[in-house]
Amino acid sequence: MRFTDVRAASLALIAPLSEEDCQVQSMNDASPAKWHLAHTTWLFETFVLEPYEPGFRPFDADYRMLFNSYYHTVGPQHARPRRGLITRPSLAEVLRYRTEVEARIRRLLEQPDCPPEVARLVWLGVHHEQQHQELMLTDILHLLSCHPCPARAVYAADAPQPALADPAARTDVALEGGLVRIGHAGEDFAYDNETPSHRVWLEPYVLRSQLVSEADWLEFVQDGGYQQVRWWLSAGWDWVQQQGIVAPAYWRQSAYGGWMGFSLRGEVPLSAQAPVVHISLYEAAAYAAWVAHRTGQRWRLPTEAEWEDAVRTRRDALQQVDDAAWQWTQSAYLPYPGFRPWDGPVQEYNGKFMADQMVLRGGSCATPAGHARASYRNFFPGGRAGSFRGCGWRGIWTPEAGSGQGWRPVPHDPLQRGQVQEGEMSVSGHPAAGIQIEAVAQLARLRDRHVAVRHGTDILDQGGVIGAETGAGPQADVQILL
Repeated sequence: MRFTDVRAASLALIAPLSEEDCQVQSMNDASPAKWHLAHTTWLFETFVLEPYEPGFRPFDADYRMLFNSYYHTVGPQHARPRRGLITRPSLAEVLRYRTEVEARIRRLLEQPDCPPEVARLVWLGVHHEQQHQELMLTDILHLLSCHPCPARAVYAADAPQPALADPAARTDVALEGGLVRIGHAGEDFAYDNETPSHRVWLEPYVLRSQLVSEADWLEFVQDGGYQQVRWWLSAGWDWVQQQGIVAPAYWRQSAYGGWMGFSLRGEVPLSAQAPVVHISLYEAAAYAAWVAHRTGQRWRLPTEAEWEDAVRTRRDALQQVDDAAWQWTQSAYLPYPGFRPWDGPVQEYNGKFMADQMVLRGGSCATPAGHARASYRNFFPGGRAGSFRGCGWRGIWTPEAGSGQGWRPVPHDPLQRGQVQEGEMSVSGHPAAGIQIEAVAQLARLRDRHVAVRHGTDILDQGGVIGAETGAGPQADVQILL
């Protein structure tokens, strides 16, 4: 029975932890593991047993307030930042609470006259608990990172880790766009915020097959990406300055200057195969702006409609869709046209958050198997970084009108140290021993200009296709004539 399996999975997550580990709240936005175990049980008791169980009596009347998250129609809640102060009930008592409620749910489902609504609500509770399993691991990771001896990882090599990708297999997938349909349709389970299915117009776009890797992101860090205001949204720059952000969450600089990442398996080296995780929307947007400058292509975050369309039509060409990291989009969390929340108290489940939130798509290594789907809409504030959220873009690029869809990524931006003036672009003192003229020319061609490249007094090539490479040294001076 899926209900029993999911409930057992929650207990498996806390098996390596001590009772003290399950009690501590490491920050205001986190919740103790004990609270997660109790809250997921509270939902079954409150929304299933209370209205449908004959002769219902609460396990403990105080639990109605202690483990209510945000359901104002149910009653008052204990303040989230103070959940770590709930020392009573004990972990053992919470586990007894879980056992009793599970048994009562099974008995209710076995009744021959059990209302159909009970099964629907139990199914909602199962998916709700899977959500909290991922949240539990997220909060446990933060807790472990706060320990003065973080190398003492309590989770072994079998702890969830993001799916890896082969950098050599990275490709770019062109999609036609057009009038596409997104959102959930059908009888299988979906949250109310995934409905109704509706049509959206998309311009043609190009999607990178893999997520941005830790090695990719390290270049951004080493290039001073966190110290240059030009890459950042205004709110993002305020966030960087106020929080003192210099790298993704859980990145730690060693005494030798190198970077390591902290995970449920302890400290691990950065990798070109592993996706960057635990970053905010602000960081994802800044990285996209930085890459756009380096390449001359209009890289950006995808919309949630582009993401869903790509997964539905080219799933075979994409890697790390729902087993690596949640992916930020540039779409605000808003209701779909014709949206209707669920009836009854559960109408507060999603609809009340449709303001000041941004949508993430996909799934992470901590997402339980079978929980994610193409229409799934996750959502968080833009400044939230402490979770299994990835870069949120795979190289989304919209071809300019009349340019076609053909393009090539450029490994380095030769204009990084240059100047742009009327009639020419100039590059001086490029650090590479040889300058790739093609990379410079691409920038000009994107502006639909006639191009000529001059090195010294020699015109190397003219027209729209430049394939030459100079043998010039580090202090070479190259001009693009527009």
